[in-house]
Amino acid sequence: QVQLVESGGGLVQAGDSLKLTCQASGREISNYRMGWFRQAPGKERESVAVISRNGLNTHYADSVKVRFTISKDNAKNTLYLQMTSLKPEDTAVYYCAAKRGFGSENAYTVTPGEYDYWGQGTQVTVSS
Repeated sequence: QVQLVESGGGLVQAGDSLKLTCQASGREISNYRMGWFRQAPGKERESVAVISRNGLNTHYADSVKVRFTISKDNAKNTLYLQMTSLKPEDTAVYYCAAKRGFGSENAYTVTPGEYDYWGQGTQVTVSS
């Protein structure tokens, strides 16, 4: 079982940048498909960015393309989300998640319900 702990959230102004970090323990993240998800008040949890086990393939929500970058450092067992040009609509609790990596190491998973492990979340608030 893998444990996930997010950090790096905070209160920023529109246009600012933040970098979220997800520290994994218990298992090596090289064995997992990983992703960042977010949930705003009154809304369903949505996919923000996901990455394949080998880190070579990624997928982004249309709303964050170009602005956000997902990456992983398998040696540090850490997942990152670099967020730039933040907008008020990016305000949400951001979660890191891991899915047991059956199948191709090049594949990623977008659907939140298919992930097996979740962190506790970190709040990102963007003021206008």
